[in-house]
Amino acid sequence: MGAVFFSFNGIVAKLVLTSGLSSMRLTQVRCGGAFIILTTFVFLRYRHKLRVTKTELPLLALYGVIGFLAVQALYFVAIARLHVSIALIMEFTAPIWIVLWLRFVKKRDVPRLMWGAIFLAFSGLILIAQVWQGGTLDPIGVIAALTDGIVLAAFFLLGEKLSTTREVETLMVYGFGFASLGLAIVMPLWSYPIEIFTQSMGLQGRFADYSLPGWLLIAWVIVMGTIVPYLLVVNGLKLLTASTSSVMGMAEPVIAGAFAWIWLSEKWSFIQLIGGAIVIVGIILADKARTATH
Repeated sequence: MGAVFFSFNGIVAKLVLTSGLSSMRLTQVRCGGAFIILTTFVFLRYRHKLRVTKTELPLLALYGVIGFLAVQALYFVAIARLHVSIALIMEFTAPIWIVLWLRFVKKRDVPRLMWGAIFLAFSGLILIAQVWQGGTLDPIGVIAALTDGIVLAAFFLLGEKLSTTREVETLMVYGFGFASLGLAIVMPLWSYPIEIFTQSMGLQGRFADYSLPGWLLIAWVIVMGTIVPYLLVVNGLKLLTASTSSVMGMAEPVIAGAFAWIWLSEKWSFIQLIGGAIVIVGIILADKARTATH
């Protein structure tokens, strides 16, 4: 469900971005808005759970900077220099890094089925992206995208570790809080283009004749495109493992493609449809391998 909400949020975010708001400013309002809403909710209902020890604080800060800031920032750098599809495939090398970490650093036994699931899911993404149609790859873009995959893997591993000792809601508060602090240092709040909130934004595609105010679309990005999916993903990490969850995240390009076809009339080729089916098979196999991997 987290992948579904993240995928649909891509459509809404695209509407906002094509209306003039920069990707980093959208990230800033996304993280800041989620932090304010979650902090208010947790403070009113579970304020005692916000307490944090000195040993927890560095990990929480790292979790926020990595999972809620670095993942998005590196992705934006990558898509500015590469085709989005190629950048996305490199980002979703995360499951490979996680399994390598489990096997060679943690010395855990990783079942062959999980390796097969990763291979299938990654192969499916390559077919969806049709990377053979791409041009010369920008080295900075490649470095950013591959680093993003490693950072995404760290986010899943840290989330799996921290979610065993903290409530998901408080974990999210600190994650968004540290991410918002980092963004505020780089991009001061007083220079934020507040006129975007009153701007009328076209809905494009099948709904091109309609428009909505900027504040409503941004509110969707904050609540339904950020708070809800992150809560679902972190709760999922409590029930699954980092490796399984990251492989399931590979469903995002497939689901996003379906939403783009419905809303924006973006079509998939026969090869891309095959790739989507292969990704789904890989996810099913990863779920079967989950218990042994754990």
